Amino acid sequence: MDWIAVGLKEDVPPGFVIPSRIADTELAVWCSPSGTYHAWSDRCPHRGMRLSHGFVRGETLACIYHGWQYNEAGSCHYIPAHPKLTPPDTICVPTYRCIEAGGVIWVSLTETDTPLPALGGRRTVRSLPVSMSAPDLAAHFGAAGFTTIAVVSDHDVLLAVQPCTDGECMIHALAAPDADRSAVSHWLEDLRATLERVPA
Repeated sequence: MDWIAVGLKEDVPPGFVIPSRIADTELAVWCSPSGTYHAWSDRCPHRGMRLSHGFVRGETLACIYHGWQYNEAGSCHYIPAHPKLTPPDTICVPTYRCIEAGGVIWVSLTETDTPLPALGGRRTVRSLPVSMSAPDLAAHFGAAGFTTIAVVSDHDVLLAVQPCTDGECMIHALAAPDADRSAVSHWLEDLRATLERVPA
């Protein structure tokens, strides 16, 4: 897998952190006040608390459990219980490449030179869960892969698919710039109902 959509920009504004996942990898996706997006392993190195339960403090992400703060590189730079201590470089959170483009937050779990998927000028509409695996979703539409799937409809929809579990995925939908968002949203609900009726 190269670039995978994990959310929409409008759902993770500056100062917010959300949980997300790509298959077996649990993520904390957050946006600093400067507007930079990050995707990290969703575990604090200290006691294993989910960092997605934490909070953004300036250009750092702080764990909600003991308040350990990690800078944008994922390195611990402040421990409230030991304010004069300079944390060792070994205390760091695994980080992944994360880029926002076209209103979509993209993550790559591995180093890649692959360009981001082309969105064809479409604009984001919404995200929704679907009770179907990402490969099965791609197969349903006859697509070669599931990263993005263009669906022929009145709204020129593009589905950026996020694999979550063996039986679940997230669809991050985009549509033509002049499409009515409400109409597309209803169309997506109907699409989900159709997909979830498909025999496994």
